[in-house]
Amino acid sequence: MPVAEEAANALEADDLCHPMFRDAPSSVSFKKLRKRLLRNVRAAIDDYNMQTKGQKWLVCLSGGKDSYGLLAILLDLKWRGLLDVELLACNLDQAQPGFPSDVLPRFFEQHDIPHHIERQDTYSIVKEKIPAGNTYCSLCSRLRRGNLYRIAREHGCDAVILGHHRDDILETFFLNLLHGGRLATMPPKLKNEEGDLMLFRPLAYCEEKDLAKFAELMQFPIIPCDLCGSQDGLQRQEVKAMLQGFEAQHKGRTQVMFRALSNIRPSHMLDTKLFDFQGLSLEDDRAGDDSDGAGGCAAVSALSQNFLAMHEE
Repeated sequence: MPVAEEAANALEADDLCHPMFRDAPSSVSFKKLRKRLLRNVRAAIDDYNMQTKGQKWLVCLSGGKDSYGLLAILLDLKWRGLLDVELLACNLDQAQPGFPSDVLPRFFEQHDIPHHIERQDTYSIVKEKIPAGNTYCSLCSRLRRGNLYRIAREHGCDAVILGHHRDDILETFFLNLLHGGRLATMPPKLKNEEGDLMLFRPLAYCEEKDLAKFAELMQFPIIPCDLCGSQDGLQRQEVKAMLQGFEAQHKGRTQVMFRALSNIRPSHMLDTKLFDFQGLSLEDDRAGDDSDGAGGCAAVSALSQNFLAMHEE
């Protein structure tokens, strides 16, 4: 049987079950949801060539719905023989007041999951450095990432695995566009600045609503983020609300926007570092297409007008 067919059969099989799924719902809707997440994660891993046989991955868990879903789906793929890497679950306890430090260790032990728990008081540093009323997210993220890279090295890991999903990636694109003046987002695959570790986001194709429903049905012991999740007025929350409003009026448009992130034409942008406009001439072999395709112009015009009308305030 061809390898691709074997993989497809493994994805569809319902009798292959990691111990975490022993008490999972048996409903048809849950099975469809689970298979959709499996397919999306497998597709992202394949599209961006994340998997290398025999590697060791540090799978980062905060205790939120997304990171629980990330770990569950990776374990599911590994159990089905579709992910030939060693997984080490990791939680960085950042010493936030009231953080339930017993929840994740108990969860890991209950499901016999190899794990590492480390406590680093980055909360005090964030509180000291960031003025009252400002958001903590940027500094908190940098401190957390630095510690996770160190832990990965100490445990001989080849890659750090994060739980950012499709909506996170799209929101980050708009944050950079609207507030940073650049076209950039979270890539599914990245090499760290030191050049010794890879960073993967296998949930890149997964929708947040699917992960939320999955976490609810799996009854994961969710730990809220008191540092950033409880603060009102964050730019990311504003962008999220903007996109949700747009999706409510134009169903499926956020997926169209997401697909655009992998359909980029440097020759139709303005960045001279990505395309040699200086060297472009009539004698150049490169030919450009100045049209938007059949019906494209009208569609983009209508889309732009509706978008601006919704958010002009």
